[in-house]
Amino acid sequence: MQSKNHSTLASSEHTKTNSLLSEALTTNDLLSNATGPVNIPMTNDFLFKTFLQRNNKALKGLIASLLHTPVNKIKSVEVLSTLDEGDSITDKTVIMDILVSFNNNSIINLEMQVINEYNWPERSLTYLCRTFNHLNQGDHYSLIRPVIQIGFLDFTLFPDAPEFYSTYKMMNEKTHAIYSSKFVLSVVNLTCIDLATEDDKQYQIDHWASLFKSTTWEEIKMLAEKNEYIKEAADTIFQLTRDQQIRRQFEAREDFLRREREKQWRLETLTAENTDLKTENSDLKSKIAALEAALAAQTT
Repeated sequence: MQSKNHSTLASSEHTKTNSLLSEALTTNDLLSNATGPVNIPMTNDFLFKTFLQRNNKALKGLIASLLHTPVNKIKSVEVLSTLDEGDSITDKTVIMDILVSFNNNSIINLEMQVINEYNWPERSLTYLCRTFNHLNQGDHYSLIRPVIQIGFLDFTLFPDAPEFYSTYKMMNEKTHAIYSSKFVLSVVNLTCIDLATEDDKQYQIDHWASLFKSTTWEEIKMLAEKNEYIKEAADTIFQLTRDQQIRRQFEAREDFLRREREKQWRLETLTAENTDLKTENSDLKSKIAALEAALAAQTT
């Protein structure tokens, strides 16, 4: 969902902290002391949004990979939606996607989604349509900017046709001609990194996905050695998780996501049990009908 007020993430106190973090990020050995398990999962949507807001170079590198574009072709990346320090992070309505203006032209919406609510196609289309409807009153339709919705999903959207990185456009069913290149949906399936194509690997989209699925700092440092933009991301993430106040926010968000996953698991379990009971009930009705028919035949 998009933020209608372009507020800043931090208060004056956090601005000072951010300045110190920026200075620290100039060192070459930020990750040298990082070892062991990563306590805050990289799929934490609050962590995802925060580090991309903090590090423009990492954001450029990620977008370049996803769009199969050389980084030097990206002249500017501006974050249009930011978190305010007072925003709740334990609420379903909190805005955790990140809206980005790319080269003062395209608008890209990035979102991390770990819970399968079985509504991603409809939800992502809603986000895309809202973003596409950005003209001001009186503007000419030719001024519509290209809009791209990219979801990082920690589940398989279409189990019958699993794919690592997929892109969808409106097209003619018969000729497959693209109706418009300004309306695009993409999905990165974090559970199917092994299905990455050669193109995906060439642009190291699989490396970014591996970063988000990393569970140890050793894994992250290995990825950072191969990609300077992932190194930027890793440095920022390391610094953010060392800030106690920000870390508490990450942990609170993770607790919330854990509870939501538990609710979803319970719902799926109850749904499966209900389906089994319906099947059992149907079988019993069939048996009763057969017995009644047999009794009727014996009495005649």
